[in-house]
Amino acid sequence: MTTKRVCVIGDGSWGTALALKLVEAGHEVTLWSAFAETYQRLAETRENTRYLPGVRLPDALRLSADPFEAADGIVAAVSVVPTQYLRSTMARFEDALGGQVPIFSASKGLEMETLRRPSEILASVLGPRPLVVLTGPSHAEEVARGLPASVIAASEDEAAAQLAQELFNHARFRVYTNDDPLGAELAAAYKNVIALAAGIADGLELGDNAKAALVSRGMVEAARFGASFGARPRTFFGLAGAGDLMATCFSQHSRNRRVGEAIGRGASLQEVLDDMEMVAEGVWTTRALFGPEQEARPRDLPIAEQVHAVLFDGLDPSEAVVALMEREPIAEMQGLELDLP
Repeated sequence: MTTKRVCVIGDGSWGTALALKLVEAGHEVTLWSAFAETYQRLAETRENTRYLPGVRLPDALRLSADPFEAADGIVAAVSVVPTQYLRSTMARFEDALGGQVPIFSASKGLEMETLRRPSEILASVLGPRPLVVLTGPSHAEEVARGLPASVIAASEDEAAAQLAQELFNHARFRVYTNDDPLGAELAAAYKNVIALAAGIADGLELGDNAKAALVSRGMVEAARFGASFGARPRTFFGLAGAGDLMATCFSQHSRNRRVGEAIGRGASLQEVLDDMEMVAEGVWTTRALFGPEQEARPRDLPIAEQVHAVLFDGLDPSEAVVALMEREPIAEMQGLELDLP
């Protein structure tokens, strides 16, 4: 494979892990930091001690805090910025990124004020260009240490999806292409809300049966949510949906599951957030779903509704369980037309 130059925008755990994968694939990679002090620390220690302690940054990985330096000569940029900070951060690259440089979006969530997906934010800030959604079950802690993982590169632009596949795909990191970026992004956002619910179930010690049912029904709820916006239901049963949902709901690495577990054990949301180093996107996605301006969202989202009530309305988690169990009985796939082959 010909060596290509790529920049990764965002030095959190996932941004760092993706930069490492690109270096391992033989590319010239620059990891961009939003803050000069973070850049200095990474340059001095060659380790992301805050997010990925114990993982050495190879000498081949370039570091920068300058958008123009990071974007010089690149064939693609990988955006790995928390969704709530994406708009302001990418504005710093407005003049640095050429008009047709593809962007691979690895952010997950929905913007609170607008309910916009990361790719929509990128397009509004940087203008029309090839956009690829890179998502799937892929905890940074495992990927950075070389454990096998598979993700999808989803885009309406087939060439851009294939470019992402070509750049990232190698031993221990398998990339599939997909042509439903809308579904991929909505699945990535919604699974974090379900992971909060799964964590609450863990905190309440509800057992394996209850959690399995919750996650299964969460997958259907996510697919129904996605379909209401025009996404393909089958996307929610692939790597972007079922795969990422399982990883997030059951993993020790899942921030969203841990937040839910702490709340299930009696902590307040603010107490949990005050004690966290990294962002739990599911909290903000839950708030975005139920903002007063979100009239377009579908109404039949029972799990998300109960998560919102627990997080923001003070509902006791045990009462949320009762509310879910006592709902009117329905058909398993009611309101969802599956297009599975």
